[in-house]
Amino acid sequence: MSFEELGLIPELLRAVADTGYTTPTPIQAQAIPIVLAGRDVMGGAQTGTGKTASFTLPLLQRLAPHASSSPSPARHPVRALIVCPTRELAMQVHESVKTYSKHLPLRSVCIYGGVDMKAQVAELRQGREIVVATPGRLLDHVEGKSVNLGQVQMLVLDEADRMLDMGFIPDIKRILALLPTQRQSLLFSATFSEEIKKLAQAMLRDPQLIEVARRNATAETITHRMHNCATDDKRALLTHLLTQPDYIDRQALVFVNTKFGASRLAVHLARQGIAADAIHGDKSQQQRTEALEAFKSGAVRVLVATDVAARGLDIEDLPFVINFELPHNAEDYVHRIGRTGRAGRSGEAISLMAPDERGRVADIEKLIHKAIEPAATPEGFDPGAVRPREPREGREGREGRHSRPGRPSERPAARSDDAPRRSRPSASSSGSDAPRPARAPRASSSVAADGFDFNKPYESASPDQPAGTGTQTESAAAAGKRAKRQVAALLGGNGKR
Repeated sequence: MSFEELGLIPELLRAVADTGYTTPTPIQAQAIPIVLAGRDVMGGAQTGTGKTASFTLPLLQRLAPHASSSPSPARHPVRALIVCPTRELAMQVHESVKTYSKHLPLRSVCIYGGVDMKAQVAELRQGREIVVATPGRLLDHVEGKSVNLGQVQMLVLDEADRMLDMGFIPDIKRILALLPTQRQSLLFSATFSEEIKKLAQAMLRDPQLIEVARRNATAETITHRMHNCATDDKRALLTHLLTQPDYIDRQALVFVNTKFGASRLAVHLARQGIAADAIHGDKSQQQRTEALEAFKSGAVRVLVATDVAARGLDIEDLPFVINFELPHNAEDYVHRIGRTGRAGRSGEAISLMAPDERGRVADIEKLIHKAIEPAATPEGFDPGAVRPREPREGREGREGRHSRPGRPSERPAARSDDAPRRSRPSASSSGSDAPRPARAPRASSSVAADGFDFNKPYESASPDQPAGTGTQTESAAAAGKRAKRQVAALLGGNGKR
């Protein structure tokens, strides 16, 4: 089948020809005629199947009768709304819209968070038939009255499963309430959970179900490898794998579960001489764009990413994907490895599995209907193996605070110094102050060693002995020192002055 057979108008066929595509993908062949017929669609497709063009091409054709070259904003109301979960995916979809609409006088805009709203407001006020947006920023513009959704004729919800994972469903429901009830709606998702089915039931009318692959299936061209490894050895094993002859000249996308873990792993790899960068939600839009461009250009060999940040990344021909940490949600495994093995090409999915992650593997195997056989772990990296290695940044350094080379005895010495302080007897344990060996024992509880009686502060030390005389006075005189005069304890003294 060709694109001409799908019934596309000449302007769109020219744009498709400009891209070099000649044959539609399975989902394009199924979805485009249905969307052109005005039906609602519930589409299931993995990343890299041509899903984006399957809705942008027919969307543009349905809006073509409204295309206008007039500069008046009133001639360009918002007629189509495409909602995406992430900035990167929104930018990718908008690029597809611009590519295929270049021979049509249709205007489009991409609005997302992380950047100043002023430029977006200016574009919206000029009039845009097509708005590609993330949920939060779209609602910001609605509240700011810079966008009117009252004339929307087509709604596309892309990667609905990720919307659910990111907690956007309440925002989606608010957006649905702002739209006309008479509209065409398209929902696309890589996986279909019960929550997604409920959402589809609420927003779609008699939808046509389209699936180009078994639900939650992975590409048959992907080879799965699972390495058993202790958690503390994962970074060393990852470095080892990336420096092997089969991988040393190849790029890789490495997945972790946390933003902090992504940044720390990228720093570790850079210290090992591997060009790496991280992309996650705490990075600014400019930082994320720069990291992605560096990866695409080859300046960065390893891109460490979280699941949310990686969704929508337009990366082609990725030879392999590494799960540094297995995802908590088995469906995320499908999304992760969908970055490789695209368009019939071979790909490899490598996972580092710690003992406490075995349960996640079982969930993944159940979801993809395929057993993942453990691969041979390099010698010395098996769980429980004793392997001499240099201190790692995660323990040193946070970063480099202890376990420093050349200072092996520093910490034991500190423990030894602490022991005597902990073993000293306290006043409560002995009942009275323990006498120091160098001091003479006291005569009684009220008489000091020099004979001064604290119960009789205004009397001499002894009736037979004048004040200022005694053993200590004699010793001081013998040493050529002046004896110190006694001070009454009731006046705040301690017996000496």
